[in-house]
Amino acid sequence: MSDAPSRDRRALLRRVGTAAGLFVGVLFWGWLIVRWVNAWLLSGVTGIGPNEPFVSPTLFGGIAESLTATASLLGPLGGPVNLLGELFLYAAQTPEGLPQLAGAVWLTIVLTVLGLGLGLIIAIPLSVARVYGGTASRSIALGYIELIRGTPLLAQLFVLHFGTGLSSFIREFPGVGQSIIPDQFVWVAIIGFTINSAAYQAEYIRSALLSVEDGQLTAARAVGLSKLEAIRYVVLPQGLRYAIPGWSNEFVYLIKYSSLAAFITVPELFFTSQELATVGYQITVVYTLAALIYLALVLSASKLMNRVEQAVAIPGLGHVTGRTH
Repeated sequence: MSDAPSRDRRALLRRVGTAAGLFVGVLFWGWLIVRWVNAWLLSGVTGIGPNEPFVSPTLFGGIAESLTATASLLGPLGGPVNLLGELFLYAAQTPEGLPQLAGAVWLTIVLTVLGLGLGLIIAIPLSVARVYGGTASRSIALGYIELIRGTPLLAQLFVLHFGTGLSSFIREFPGVGQSIIPDQFVWVAIIGFTINSAAYQAEYIRSALLSVEDGQLTAARAVGLSKLEAIRYVVLPQGLRYAIPGWSNEFVYLIKYSSLAAFITVPELFFTSQELATVGYQITVVYTLAALIYLALVLSASKLMNRVEQAVAIPGLGHVTGRTH
């Protein structure tokens, strides 16, 4: 009985933490979505350009001054008011380029999602070749995986960008760099992330396929399925579920590694942060905001993948219920 109050307190703290996280998440994604919708659809209606703030920083500065003056009049009792004034002062010092960060976040998401999704398409046959292929296919898959995992992603991007004619080749395609179609540098980054992510995802999936009992493949062959059909319809649906935790890690890694696209002049979040810090000399503020945005993206990706894992879980196949996330 003595443990009951302790359990109640822990349950209350979990609920409070969940509610606080949900509140912050709604604020973050609400801000992003409103900025994107305004930039793409409503800037002509609202009169606020894609790179213009909704609220002028000078307004926050005036509020901060008023609160600071009030705190000084209150004396020792003005601590909370002074703290609120500091928060408004920080908001006033937030660079006017904050809307540009919102646009850069969109490009970061595009790089991450496309690199991960296209990499998965390559990773599945690579992992199947590693586990069920013949000597030649295993060697080719292993060679690709070890080459990509054994070299830095930044070096791979440099080779694609500077060492090949890929940028010039992509630039010749009609529509590249026009309207909503990204320029050639973005496509080079997407290709680089796809190639790199495929190697890592292949290893996650390979370990998951090895977790599927051999009897599953044997049973599928016994009822008349070919080897490829047995792998496709019996082994892969189970193995891909086992691979979700590792795949979640790759999702998180790629969000952070997308910053390397800045080195080939892709205007994603890190590149835009560098530009704003250089122009406004607000290095600490800008990079702190960028770090917080990356953190919010990572936490959102983790929560999303937890939901996916629970949604595709099959009773008796792995254990999700009751797991501590």
